[in-house]
This record gives sequence, C-alpha cells and structure tokens, in this order.
Amino acid sequence: MTTHGGFVPVFCTIVPPHVLDKLAQAEDPALAGPARRTLQRDAFERTQRRLTTVVGATAVAAVADGKPQRTVHDARHGTDLPGHKVRGEGDKPGKDATVNRAYAGLGATFELLLKAYQRDSIDGNGLPLNATVHYDREYNNAFWNGEQMVFGDGDGEIFLDFTIPIDVIGHELVHGVTQYTANLTYFGQPGALNESVSDVFGSLIKQYTLGQTAAEADWLIGAGLLAPRVTGKALRSMKEPGTAYDDDVLGKDPQPATMDDFVRTGRDNGGVHINSGIPNHAFYLAATALGGHAWERAGLIWYDVLTGGELKQQAMFADFATLTVKAARERFGDGEELDAVSKAWEQVGVRTL
Repeated sequence: MTTHGGFVPVFCTIVPPHVLDKLAQAEDPALAGPARRTLQRDAFERTQRRLTTVVGATAVAAVADGKPQRTVHDARHGTDLPGHKVRGEGDKPGKDATVNRAYAGLGATFELLLKAYQRDSIDGNGLPLNATVHYDREYNNAFWNGEQMVFGDGDGEIFLDFTIPIDVIGHELVHGVTQYTANLTYFGQPGALNESVSDVFGSLIKQYTLGQTAAEADWLIGAGLLAPRVTGKALRSMKEPGTAYDDDVLGKDPQPATMDDFVRTGRDNGGVHINSGIPNHAFYLAATALGGHAWERAGLIWYDVLTGGELKQQAMFADFATLTVKAARERFGDGEELDAVSKAWEQVGVRTL
C-alpha cells in the first residue's frame, strides 16, 4: 500500500474523545460505564494501529473492475476482528438490519466515488470494502482502523446503532481515501482538515443517496445517532458549527464556525474534531452559494485538492484553501465557482495565499 508521502494509516473514530470524556464523568453509571469502556477500547485499538503501521499491514488483493467487493462481519459483541462473515458481495439481505445498513453504506460510498469522481473504491484500485458490526458491548463509536470499518451498537442511552446514519459510514471510509491520497497528518490543522474532508464527503454520500440539492440537505453529521433522551440533533453541523447539541450530559457542541473562535488545545490530537468546523463551514458556504447538487462542483473541487498530489501532509487551513481556489480556476475558469470558493474561505476567516 502506498500513499502520497508514505503509508501512515491512523485510527479515526466518529465520536470525538472530548464527548466520551464528558460522558465518562456522568453520575449515572449507565452513561459513564459504556463511555469509559469505549475510551479504553479506543486507546487499545489506537495502539494496535500504531503497531500495525510499524510491522506492516496485511496486503489485500484488489481488482479494479468498477464493482464493489463488500464483506460484512459480525463480531458478536466481541472484539476480535474481522469476526464472522455474515454477508458477502451480491448476497441477499438478511434479517439483521445492522448488517444490511452496513452493506448498503459501503455500496453508497463506492457508488459516489465511482460515479461522481471516477474513483474505483477508496484506494482508486478496487480495494475490497470490509466492515464489522456488533463490535463489543455498548460500544459508543465507529472507526476506520486503516484496513476496515468497525461499528458499535451504542449504549441505547446516548448513542444508537452506528450504522443508522449513512454519513457516518461514508465519513469513516473517506478516512481511507485520505489515507491513500494526501495522507494528512492527524494532528492540529492538518488533522482537522482530515476530519473535515471525511465530514464533507460523508455528507455528500448522504445527499447523493437521497438525491438532495445543497439547499435541501440538512448538513448534519450523525443525524439519527443520538438517543431520544439527548438534547441535540447530530454530532456536528456543517451549516451551523457549534449547534449540533446542547445537552446536560454531553455538554455543548464546541465547534467553531470561523477562525475568530479557533480552539487551541492539546486534547483530541490538537482539536481535530473541533476545529474541523471551520473548513466544514467553508464547504457548506461554497456549496450552497453554487446550488444544485453539491457533489458536482464544490465536491469536485475538494476532491481535486485531496487527490491532486499538491496537498502536503502538514497542510494548514490556508494551504488547503489556496489549493481549492486554484482547483476551482483550473477546472471551471474565472466564474461563479471560483467566486463561491474564494468568498467561502473569506467568510470563515481563512486567507488564501
């Protein structure tokens, strides 16, 4: 496996550590217990990811034929990966809705990449898409570990089944696309860009599946994931960063929408899940200014930057923004696309170089 700048896969989760940290401090053991166990499991998997990076990952045979190769496994509430195979490519749906949703989400991600960007799977060369469901007990997360997708069932109190939002599935798989292309360092602004790219294309996968225009989309990441007791609508909002939830147990969504509120922190790999709100908002502004289907113009510009070879692993927001302006001009000329992208970054306070 090779990537731009070298193969350095990272362990990426959909629920940020700061959310689980807050939950782990809850007085109710039904809330704190699963959160603490999830944090412990995430720490273990993160360490395993680093060890795999050192010793080398198992090579996976791929066939670039424009067709998905999906396999869904069931961990049966254990933690051994990948688990027991329960559905392969072309198999009919079974009785387990979680398995069916995972299979469909893998397919939706593959389809958007192929139809909109002519990319054959996440590596561009037909990489098989593997997922494991029913991971651990009351596991409050979903993750990409550099090789496959893994979904928890949630605790039923704060989080529901992690296969419910299709954008969560897409988000995690797009970490794989980034891994095989720009390979953005998972810390600080480069890490926030890594997270933002996954949010952007996760949202586009949902919009593509639903046939929505930019105006029709909700621009939420993880809608349907929060349990009824939670005061909130999703994990993040690209339209209005900082408004996704405001809950007695979870606290308030900390994402900033502009550089004026950029958060400096050493936690969460330098705030990768927090400051991603800024480039997220820039994409939302560009996409809604252009209208129509967001994957067609704004999405294409972002894809060109991610895969074009000029985006450095240590790229800052200004570097990424500058490349989107360049990509807009190269693909569409000095028209409304260039204007929309330039103004979007200006509105969130990121200067283009």
